[in-house]
Amino acid sequence: MNWYLQNGTDSDVVISSRIRLARNLNDYMFIPKMSQEEAKNLLEKIKEVTPSIGYGLKFINLSDIDDLTKVSLVEKHVISPEFATYKNKLGAILINEEENICIMINEEDHIRIQVFSSGLDLENLKNLIIEIDEKLDSMLHYAVSEKYGYLTACPTNVGTGMRASVMVHLPALTMTGNINKILNIVNSFGMNIRGIYGEGSQSQGDIYQISNNQTLGLTENDIVKSINTITEKVIQQERMARKYLAKNSIDLEDRVYRAYGTLAYATKISSDECKKLLSYIKLGTDLGIIKELTDTKVSKLYLYNGPANLQKYVGKQLDGYERDITRAEVIKQIIKEK
Repeated sequence: MNWYLQNGTDSDVVISSRIRLARNLNDYMFIPKMSQEEAKNLLEKIKEVTPSIGYGLKFINLSDIDDLTKVSLVEKHVISPEFATYKNKLGAILINEEENICIMINEEDHIRIQVFSSGLDLENLKNLIIEIDEKLDSMLHYAVSEKYGYLTACPTNVGTGMRASVMVHLPALTMTGNINKILNIVNSFGMNIRGIYGEGSQSQGDIYQISNNQTLGLTENDIVKSINTITEKVIQQERMARKYLAKNSIDLEDRVYRAYGTLAYATKISSDECKKLLSYIKLGTDLGIIKELTDTKVSKLYLYNGPANLQKYVGKQLDGYERDITRAEVIKQIIKEK
């Protein structure tokens, strides 16, 4: 089963964990200065070594991926929105069957290694990504400075080149009016807290992404430890807010079951409305209010709410109006699954 349909540690609050490493090769110009010929050579070089990397990784040129599949990978957070919309750019991905490893080639940097897991799992991801990173370095030879560490296209990534992040679901803090206080606390610890697609994006359905904003002067262990510490505090605050809401159980149950009723019986529903309702649905399932759903079903509802993944699920392209009708039908199918 793909990682985004699984449950992990503390997954009542932490939806997923991700670690990304930005790397560049010694013998090539950085992406902003790179010629088409160099970009092509880099792809060939990485394609050659792919079988030696292991992990079941397959090399796929970006130009061989249709637009719908690219958007579906963005919705799964496996590639960046910017990478999906690159035009006339020689890019590629290395990806495995479970999609918990995806390496973007020729995005902002020559190589962006990414590993994913459901729940709070940064320690295991760190070990996995370091293993992959060391293999790649031995074959490709990175651009490294003794003074600054790994050299990257953007100065904010210099040093470890590591971004560790967790996706958290914070409906109770939103409902109790404490969300801004928590966001300010996270920022004061030197962390970024953003919407579900990272920098410049908004929170959707009470989901936020917490990540480190410093890569220089810290070790990989320091970064993971800091994110874990702040995430554990956020989990604690969200669970306390849920307990507080549960004291007035009738109001909470009413909100949750109104959302469930809309999803279960609507004949047409937009992606944005669905995201808002799914926030209550996930909360209700995690608190045991909704007995009709399982964690896997909730994960499927999140996945197939996305316009691209919805169309891939039904195997045909649909316009906006058709998608809203089909989304309602697919939701009913998932709810009724045995």
